[in-house]
Amino acid sequence: MLTLFPDIKPSHTYQLAVEAPHVLYVEESGNPDGIPVLFVHGGPGAGCSPRARSFFDPERYRIILFDQRGCGRSEPHACLDNNSTPALISDMESIREHLDIDKWVLFGGSWGSTLSLAYAQQHADRVHAMILRGIFLCRSKELDWFYGEGGASRIFPDYWQSFYDCVTPRQGENRIQAYHRVLHGENEVARMSAAKAWSLWEARCSTLRPHHDVADHLMDAHTAVSMSHIETHYFVNEAFMAENQLLDNMSVLADIPGIIVHGRYDMICPLESALELHKAWPSSELHIIRDAGHSAFEPSIADALVKASNEVADLLSGGELSY
Repeated sequence: MLTLFPDIKPSHTYQLAVEAPHVLYVEESGNPDGIPVLFVHGGPGAGCSPRARSFFDPERYRIILFDQRGCGRSEPHACLDNNSTPALISDMESIREHLDIDKWVLFGGSWGSTLSLAYAQQHADRVHAMILRGIFLCRSKELDWFYGEGGASRIFPDYWQSFYDCVTPRQGENRIQAYHRVLHGENEVARMSAAKAWSLWEARCSTLRPHHDVADHLMDAHTAVSMSHIETHYFVNEAFMAENQLLDNMSVLADIPGIIVHGRYDMICPLESALELHKAWPSSELHIIRDAGHSAFEPSIADALVKASNEVADLLSGGELSY
């Protein structure tokens, strides 16, 4: 089984001003003459972990990380002004142009898979290949699975109870709308309690076996605030996309190679979405990981992702996908 590459430090960091008031944190590491790869983090609102650099061979890849609007080291923190899917796609183009990159590989998991697909469907000519994990197409049935009462709540009823009890929906509200209202209300204590409960629910469901590093990242107060605020903002606005937009536009990506990695026991993003995406994407490979859940840092998922990044590097060096 492959493990992550050793930790490395960024060689360059940037504060890239985009649409006001947002200033993005962007970094590069690895080989400056290598294959450009953009790590597209999840959430929305989770920000990047330094360990995200370690999915790639630093001798073969020019590794680019960025924190999306309002999260991580980007500023202002948890800001929802001008924060939407089209805005994030525009930011990715701004980063590509700023770094003078013609084409790059996209590497995204969970919401990062959503955003990578949305970007690629607008800028297919700028994408060499994609590696996607924990597929999330941001449709109502996926949100209902994780935040409604007939899906993940029945697998983790004890964890769900804490999430359920924190916020009481008003008449006509679903649980996402109720959390959104409280998180943007005037009661500071209630806001922080809701932010922690929102992030704790996701952290507890992220891995097949307990994984303290994953939980610690999501439960960090800085991350919990940005993720809860930004996720609810996106979800009450239907991710600023049409209901089935990503699958309906997969013909645009027909010739772009992709590797899809998905844990069989992913309780946040059910496997069904990965199967639907693979069926609509002739140039993709789907690898179902039999002993993993959602997180990229579970050992078997990490193994599959490192293999995928090595295979894509081989492909772009003149070989073929042979995963």
